[in-house]
Amino acid sequence: MPEHATPLAVLKTYKLFIGGAFPRSESGRVYEVTDPQGNWLANAPLASRKDARDAVAAARKAFPRWSRATAYNRGQVLYRVAELLQGRRDQFRAEVAAAEGLSKARARAAVEAAVDRWVWYAGWTDKVAQIAGSSNPVAGPYFNLSSPEPTGVVAVLAPQDSSLLGLVSVLAPVLAGGNTAVLVAGERTPLPALSLAEVLATSDVPAGVVNVLSGRTAELGPPLAAHQDVNAIDLTGAADPALAAELEATAAESLKRVRRPAVDAEDWTADPGTSRLLAFLETKTVWHPMGV
Repeated sequence: MPEHATPLAVLKTYKLFIGGAFPRSESGRVYEVTDPQGNWLANAPLASRKDARDAVAAARKAFPRWSRATAYNRGQVLYRVAELLQGRRDQFRAEVAAAEGLSKARARAAVEAAVDRWVWYAGWTDKVAQIAGSSNPVAGPYFNLSSPEPTGVVAVLAPQDSSLLGLVSVLAPVLAGGNTAVLVAGERTPLPALSLAEVLATSDVPAGVVNVLSGRTAELGPPLAAHQDVNAIDLTGAADPALAAELEATAAESLKRVRRPAVDAEDWTADPGTSRLLAFLETKTVWHPMGV
C-alpha cells in the first residue's frame, strides 16, 4: 500500500444470535438501518419465521440448566455481562448516538445507565424470593411455603425508542428470574442489541439463554405469540396498538403470560421498581407436615 493511501474501511457485519452462534438469517435477507436523518448505518439481518422457531428451540433447550442454577450463580453471571458491557462502552456510545440521534453526552449517559441497570437486576437474583415468597399461616399442623419460580421461555419485543437502556430494562429482569429469552430487537434501532449479543457470547451466559433476532416486529411477533413452547411474551416493542391487540389475542390461545405495552411513553431513566422482575415468575406453594 502506498505510504499515504487511505486505509480500506472494513464495515462490520451484523448477524443474528441463536443458541450461542451467530448465523445469518436462513432466508439470506437483510435490511438497511439508518439514523434519524435517513443516513445509512449498516445492513442488519432480516430474521424469518424459521429463525424465530430456531431461537425458541434454543431457548427451550437452555431453560433447564439456567433455571436450575442457584440464584447467586445467576447473579454472578449477569454481573459479568455488566463488566463486559462497560468494557465496550465506547462502541455502544457510538452505536446509541447514531441509532437515536443523541449527542455524545446523552449517549454516554444512556450507556452508563444501561450498565447500572444491568448491575441492579444482577443484584436482585438472590433477593427476589424475599419479596415474592412467603410463609403462609394455615389452620392445621402444616408448614405452608410459597416461593417464586421462572415461567419458562419469554419472547421479548424490545422497545423502539431506547436502543440500549430500554433494551436492558426489558431483558435483564427476564434473565434475573431464571427465564430464557427470545429477544426481537427494536426494528429501527437494532444495532446495539446485535452488539449486546456479542457481549453475551463472550460472557458466562450459557448458549441459548438469550437469542437475539432483528427484523420486522410485525413479522416476528405473530409466530412467537403463537408458539406452544413460548410461555410468556412482553409486548413493550409492539408500538402499533392493533399489532399489540393481535399478539395478545394470539398469546391467549396458549395461555401465555402477557405484559402489555405501556399506554404512555415509558421513562427508561426512572426507577424500574420490581414489576418487570415479578411479571414472569410463577408461585410454587408447598405443604409440609409439622413433626409428629
